[in-house]
Amino acid sequence: MVSKRTSIYENSLIWFGAGVSIAEILTGTYLAPLGFQKGLAAVMIGHIIGCCMMFFAGLIGAGTRKSAMETVKMSFGQKGGLLFAVLNVLQLVGWTGIMIYDGALAANSIFQTGSWIWCLIIGLLIILWIAVGVTNLGKINTVAMAALFILTIILCKIIFFGSGNADSDMDSGAISFGAAVELSAAMPLSWLPVISDYTREAEKPVKATAASVIVYGAVSCWMYVIGMGAAVYTGESDIAVIMAKAGLGIAALLIVIFSTVTTTFLDAYSAGVSSESVFSKLRGKHVGIAAAVIGTIAAIFFPMDDITDFLYLIGSVFAPMIAVQIADVFILKAKRKSADFQWSNLIIWLIGFIVYRWLMTVDIPVGNTLPDMAVVIVLCLLKQVFTRK
Repeated sequence: MVSKRTSIYENSLIWFGAGVSIAEILTGTYLAPLGFQKGLAAVMIGHIIGCCMMFFAGLIGAGTRKSAMETVKMSFGQKGGLLFAVLNVLQLVGWTGIMIYDGALAANSIFQTGSWIWCLIIGLLIILWIAVGVTNLGKINTVAMAALFILTIILCKIIFFGSGNADSDMDSGAISFGAAVELSAAMPLSWLPVISDYTREAEKPVKATAASVIVYGAVSCWMYVIGMGAAVYTGESDIAVIMAKAGLGIAALLIVIFSTVTTTFLDAYSAGVSSESVFSKLRGKHVGIAAAVIGTIAAIFFPMDDITDFLYLIGSVFAPMIAVQIADVFILKAKRKSADFQWSNLIIWLIGFIVYRWLMTVDIPVGNTLPDMAVVIVLCLLKQVFTRK
């Protein structure tokens, strides 16, 4: 029996939902000290870098019909790939908690009934989304995305065409341009070990991958700009407060809850898929539900206000990982026999991880990801030359 495949349209809707995110709006507020023009340039450059890497990651999974973590095993070995599967599950559970926390905090600022209640509501909705399943979400996602699209346009009108003026008193030295680029690249980078979980299910894998990345990149930039614009033009970084002041009320609550659910569903679902790479007997859907439960509990009991360090950690782990994969699959076209560990690639990844952390101490206009990946790819090429000799 042939399993149901997702269309280009369905994949686009899934990644539209991933892009409409409170976390991305909040991250956009961090860029406000640069001013709107410089901040916009940083958002665009960072997303171009991150989305190009996201496209290559999705393409590998689309071509092989393998999940993201199964494609990682192609370059790092059957057991070596488990390192990234475990790290990916941890980051996805972390994202699940962060997203539920941010969504509940925003919802509570509109209707003050207690953040923990909103954590439970959002958590239950995420579990419902997982239970329905990625291939059966077409109609639900269409309705949810249409509502979000209309409401985010209203939000843009409030921010950019309201009576606010640009805040000239902001400290322009609070963040460097390079750091802003890196924070912009970090969001698409966080989806690197996730996108193949969806592109592998597509009817037309390459077109679906391209559509997914373009839609996600455009919408993510939009969310960053909303957050940055809110901080620059209204002086308010809490989007929920802006919506409440504008009298959106229930509409504001819908934006917050549905944007949180449609994004966090992907995190929890992919935590389940990645867990299957670690323990083959586990069922991805069950682990995804467990991830949602753990994230909900964490959101209730732990503060998660500043996520910049978390974003940089994701970049330092997954940027060198995808660089090794790109070099292997698209440049060297390596065809290895199945092995437990590909030690040379694991060592190169470790060097890339260390280089990324060092680059964080250096202000580079294009951020850390691009130079770090260049170093890793060059190392992969040099390894190939010496191996042949």
